[in-house]
Order: sequence, then C-alpha cells, then structure tokens
Amino acid sequence: MKPKLEVCGVSYSYHSLEGETLALSNISFTVDNGEFIAIVGPSGCGKSTLLSMLSGLIEPDEGEIIIDGVPRTNSGAGIGYMLQRDHLFEWRTILSNAELGLEIQKKLNDSSKKKLHEMLNTYGLEAFKNARPSELSGGMRQRAALVRTLALEPDLLLLDEPFSALDYQTRLAVCDDISSIIKSTHKTAILITHDLSEAISVADRVIILTSRPGRMKGIVPVSFGEGYVRPLERRNTPEFSTYFNQVWKELQTHD
Repeated sequence: MKPKLEVCGVSYSYHSLEGETLALSNISFTVDNGEFIAIVGPSGCGKSTLLSMLSGLIEPDEGEIIIDGVPRTNSGAGIGYMLQRDHLFEWRTILSNAELGLEIQKKLNDSSKKKLHEMLNTYGLEAFKNARPSELSGGMRQRAALVRTLALEPDLLLLDEPFSALDYQTRLAVCDDISSIIKSTHKTAILITHDLSEAISVADRVIILTSRPGRMKGIVPVSFGEGYVRPLERRNTPEFSTYFNQVWKELQTHD
C-alpha cells in the first residue's frame, strides 16, 4: 500500500534584497494513511514553511511532494489547514462559521448541512450553533474551527500550532479533545509544535528537524499500547518520560 504522503528531498530558500536564505534542506519522510505525525525543531527551522509547501501555498525549490502516489501539483486531494488562531468571524454564528468552507467551495447542500449538524452534535457544539464566537471559550472556538475544516472532508489535515494561543490548562484539555476527534475520524494529520510533550502525547511518530536550515535530524516512533489513546492518558505513562528524553536529547545533539 502506498503512503498517503511522500516528501522527497524537498528544499526551499527565501529571497530578499539582502540575498538568499536557505530555510529547508533535503527533507524526506513518508506518512501512512491515518497516521498522526508531529514535527518539532528549534524556532526558525522551517516547520511552518514545510506546511506551506505541503498545502501548496508555496512550491519547493527542489524535491517533490506526492499524495496518494500522485505529485501534489497534479493531485486533487483535499487539504485542511488549521492555524494558530481560529479565525472565526464575529458577525457569523458558530453554525454559519462552520459552513464557511462548504459555502466558498459551493458544496453547501442538504447532505453537507446534515453532516455538519451531526458533527456539531457529536463534538458538543449543537447547543451553541446560534451563538457568536465571542460567547464561546477558546477551546470551544478551536473545536468549531476544526468542525469547519473537517466538514470539507480533507484527505490530509495540517495543524500549525493550533493550541498555542490558549492558556496552559485549556491547551491541555483542547489538545486532548481535538487530537482524539482527529484520530476517531482516521484522518491523516501533521502537527507542528514547539511543545515536546504535546508532540509525544498525540503522535504516532515525531519528526525532529535541525536548526536553520532545517534538515532531518531524526524520527522517533511513539507507541503507548491500545489502552492509551488520549493524550492526557499518555502523559501519565512511564514511557512518556522516556520518549521525552529521547526527543530532547536529539534536539540538543549537534551534528
């Protein structure tokens, strides 16, 4: 079976009047269907640049990105992108915010509306569908943003530090909530984060990048057994500190 995603020798440089800055160099990895990957690395190592290439916002200078065996430039795969902030519009209700992607892509019909209501109900937002974003907590707003993204039924879900704007206690709860939702829908997901504990608690594998220019430093497979699915459960296991120390050691080791 082919991987859902193949990143093959990807490099990217930013250009300015001052010259060229190499952001990423020779990045290669694969992601299986339904796998949850976390990417960590020092600030400025190119994590967000990598997501921008995966989404098609920018093109790599070298290398290739393949989705379901087809080059991304020719692929019709749907890609969902969750940013650091929820970007819900205050003048729209939670329901109409959740409908926005479907509306833009002209996919809002009776069938998609029914599925959307089912999702709002499943994820505890049905009672707030007529509320405005300012009436909801930060965690509920992020959940609404996730529903908006999942409503488009993306093949690949990209998460750019979606919990970083929340306070620590809320961040733990929302990370536990949203990552569990993603896994229950069997979506293929890639999360970038500065929080090593967050990465280890949600991921099937953690990809480690070097400082700029970002290069592949290592890949750490993470396994807690079938009984430990939710991130908060994983954080309380003996294996958690072992994985944390392993990732931390990789980050501190200089080539």
